[in-house]
Formats: sequence, structure tokens, C-alpha cells
Amino acid sequence: MPHYQRLLDNIVHNVGQIILGKEKAVRLALSCLLCRGHLLIEDLPGVGKTTLAHTLAKCLGLQFNRIQFTSDLLPADILGVSIFEPSNNSFHFHPGPIFTQVLLADEVNRATPKTQSALLEAMEEQQVSIEGETRPLPDPFFVIATQNPDHQIGTFALPESQLDRFLMRIQLGYPDPEAERKLLTSRNRRDALQQLECDLDIHTLVGLQHAVDDVHVSENLLDYLQALIHFSRQPGHYTNGLSPRAGLGLLQAARAWALMHGRRHVLPDDVQAVLPSVVNHRLQAVSGIDDENSDGLTTRLLSVPIP
Repeated sequence: MPHYQRLLDNIVHNVGQIILGKEKAVRLALSCLLCRGHLLIEDLPGVGKTTLAHTLAKCLGLQFNRIQFTSDLLPADILGVSIFEPSNNSFHFHPGPIFTQVLLADEVNRATPKTQSALLEAMEEQQVSIEGETRPLPDPFFVIATQNPDHQIGTFALPESQLDRFLMRIQLGYPDPEAERKLLTSRNRRDALQQLECDLDIHTLVGLQHAVDDVHVSENLLDYLQALIHFSRQPGHYTNGLSPRAGLGLLQAARAWALMHGRRHVLPDDVQAVLPSVVNHRLQAVSGIDDENSDGLTTRLLSVPIP
């Protein structure tokens, strides 16, 4: 475990050379990848969402593609299309940008629901069906989707069923004064990104993902997880409780957080560290009773006693 911790700390450090002052967000994004989940970053334009995705892929040595979502984007623009080639009198499939290891779906809520669903179904199955043929996606396959706040003009809110397919949702926010000063006085970030070195090979990354599955979870910790899930499902707390998928995601995210900190077992602190990012896009206040933001909703969950 200390070996894994050193590897992961080195990745966090290297990403932190580009994404200044956002260590926890970087660790959460890396944890999401280790869990084989997908990440949603919701924030205002210009705070580093795209740069985080590109930097993480660069540090991990993974193939990276970016799709800019717009209102006129079609599912075929994401998945690919078969084109007739007269030279051999047959159709040839041209894979779309989704056939990559790290996919940045930039401003995903600017696309129509039909186009959004093409991406989100691929996320769930790690394969796409095109013209009656099923095509597997690369392994690992990690989607980092960004979206603007719902109140911005020209956005299509993701429905709850699709939000639930993202393991985590995070926000980067504005940098603190110290980080912003460094950003203002630093060299060109594009040049710095090009000079980053890959710290892992694909076999090591897969080994890290398997190591997450081996992190021990005690019966007491499972009791705590079930208490959290049960609390979320009680009438009057939220419009809908946490789904079984959310419970499994919370468990895996806590395992990844423990591994990242050099532990072979999960502590309640690990659960509490990842809980807001895993559940804040899955919970809504009961209409007419609460007017809380996502932080307020998860604060109530964190008040559940540890058995």
C-alpha cells in the first residue's frame, strides 16, 4: 500500500503543477478513475475544468479526446459512422471520438437530450451499438463531463437517471489568492502541460484499480454505509433516497480514498471525505420543506452517527 500511495501522491503533485490549489479536487478525480467511474465537473467557464481533464490524462499516459457539446451535435458525431467506399464496394466504419481512454465531454448540457443519451448509455455499458453491431470501448474508459450551471442560457439539464451514472460530481471554484498569484506569474500553462511526463503505464493503472477492490471493509463500516443509505430514504428527508448504484459507488470511492492514503482498510473518515462528491448530484430537498443547496443536503447526511 505505501508503494501505491507514493505513485498516487506523485500523480497528484504533477497535476498540481498545472491545476494550482485544488489538491482535493484532483484526488477526487483520480479516485473516480481508480473506481472505474465517471466524473461530472459543474462550474463556471474558465476555472480549469478542461485543463484538469487534459492534465490528468497526460500524467496517466492515457489516450485523450475532447468533444465540444453544442445544440447541433448529433449522436453519430460522438459514436462514429459507416461510410461507403467505392474502391471496395463496401461500408467502412469510422470510429467517433468516444473510442478513447479518457474522454472530455465539454459542456455536456449544451447538447440535446438525444445526444446526451448516446454518451451516457456508452458510459454505462462501456460499449456502443451502431447499425446493429456492438463495439466495445477501450479499457480503461473514463469520461470527464463538464457542465455549466443550469441557469445559464442554452443549456439542457441532465435528468436524474442520467446524473446517477456519474460516480462523482465536483466543483473547482475560483482559486485562492495565493494560487491565483502563482497562476498570474507562471509560464504558459500549455507549454507546462506539454512538458509533463507520464508517471504510469497502463498495466500499473489496472493494478491500482484492482488494488482498490482489495481494500478491506469491516462489518462496522458496512453498518455505517447502510445507516447513511437508510437515512437518505426516510420520508421527508429527500425527494428520492440514494439508489443501490449510489451505495456501491460510495463504497468503492471510500476504498479508493483509503488506498490513496496508504491504508488497507476503510475508515469512516474515508466515507465522509468522498460522500459529498458521490451524493450531492443525487439528492434533492423535499419541495416546500427545505431550500438547501447540495452542501446543506450532504451536511445532514454527515450528521448520521457512526455505529
